[in-house]
Amino acid sequence: MAFHVSKIAIIGAGPCGLAAAKCLLAKQAFKSVVLYEQQPEPALGGIWLYTPEAPPPPPAPQTDPYHAPDAPLPARNPGSKGEGPVYMTPMYDELHANIVGTLMQFNRGIAFPKDARVFPSREVIREYVVRYAQDVKHLIRFCREVVEVKGRMVDGIERWDLVAKSTVTGEEERDTYDAVVVANGHYSVPFVPNVKGITEFQQAHPNVILHSKQYRSPKAYRDRTVMVVGNGPSGIDIAYQIRPYSKETYISVRNPTHPEKLAHTGCTEVPEIVEFLPQVRGVRFKDGTTMENLDMVMYCTGFLFSYPFLPEIAPTMLKSGKCVYNIYQHIFSIDHPTLVFPALLMKVVPFPVAAAQSAVIAEVWANDLDLPLVDEMKIWSARLREERGEAMQALPAGADGKYINEMHDWAKRSRNPGMEPPYWDDELLWQRSVYVEAKLRFERDGCKAMSLEDLGFHYKKP
Repeated sequence: MAFHVSKIAIIGAGPCGLAAAKCLLAKQAFKSVVLYEQQPEPALGGIWLYTPEAPPPPPAPQTDPYHAPDAPLPARNPGSKGEGPVYMTPMYDELHANIVGTLMQFNRGIAFPKDARVFPSREVIREYVVRYAQDVKHLIRFCREVVEVKGRMVDGIERWDLVAKSTVTGEEERDTYDAVVVANGHYSVPFVPNVKGITEFQQAHPNVILHSKQYRSPKAYRDRTVMVVGNGPSGIDIAYQIRPYSKETYISVRNPTHPEKLAHTGCTEVPEIVEFLPQVRGVRFKDGTTMENLDMVMYCTGFLFSYPFLPEIAPTMLKSGKCVYNIYQHIFSIDHPTLVFPALLMKVVPFPVAAAQSAVIAEVWANDLDLPLVDEMKIWSARLREERGEAMQALPAGADGKYINEMHDWAKRSRNPGMEPPYWDDELLWQRSVYVEAKLRFERDGCKAMSLEDLGFHYKKP
């Protein structure tokens, strides 16, 4: 299919939106690229922005991908240039990456500072994102919330009417684009499963059930009995941080935690919660045992995909919100290929994934790289759905390197290649294979190591 893309809108100026802007601009094939960002300029950084303030707890259960967003913090200096309401992220105080910095970088030409630790701190990562943004910052319209995007056919070509609202004045602005990059992230709408008795429990104890989005500092849990639900990266990290301050910290899981990881947290593992017991401020586990007098239940169960600004299209792409349907190669809407969704993938290193996907997008929309026929893309999507179900956006462990390199090779087949996409050589693939164990050593050694070699990991060329 031939594309007629000249004017492009990007929703979100976090790491993914910035990567898309860089690739599209470097291609020099498009008349204009505009990024819409709801944060004010001083809050640039996407999910890596930290605020000491936390949003209120979500309702329990919370399984609605259209759940209303949290109210932002008011502008610190209303009316001042560059100031506006700040939207809170799930970022917490004592966070460092669980990924080696050399893997996190968008590509090898854009590195973290030399004095950054091997697992960079949240402050260093945000500074890195802000620095990465500098040469496309002039394209960003700050304090703009995209409230609606609708497609319509014009002379047989789909165009996109976009409505954005100023978060400062409330005024609306409208424009029409040839293509749209949806880069609004997927760490806004929390997921809290529907467990028997959870609604009654929250009504009786309104400040006990929380989500990881509310977590900021372990000191808030001093001398409390805490139940962390989930043993993914955030669950393990938060449990590890809370344990030294708490009276006791438990981790409730469906599948057992790796023994070394569990030992590292110092916490006690318990089965999946199947019922809440409001009368005793407790829970019943899958094995029938119970626990009473819990002070906190922290759900580290992730987030739901949400596209409230796509009222006509979102219902065909979202069911439960746990995955996005009808997407080719985790990028292109099959039914609307001028609408793309990079950075959907989970259990991956996100920055280079976004950069590799963005390179493909730029080449395809410039007509220098071809998409398969629609039927072929639908077969690919159906096969993925059959194999993985609602986990279709969660790559198998370690598969992100293969995916990045596949996107690299796809983009390089362009008839007129633009920006060089990232590629993981044998050394980077090796780093990907050892970084889980390396993070445990990093934390055990006091979070001071500057390199994998400092932690006893040495790459040997094949």
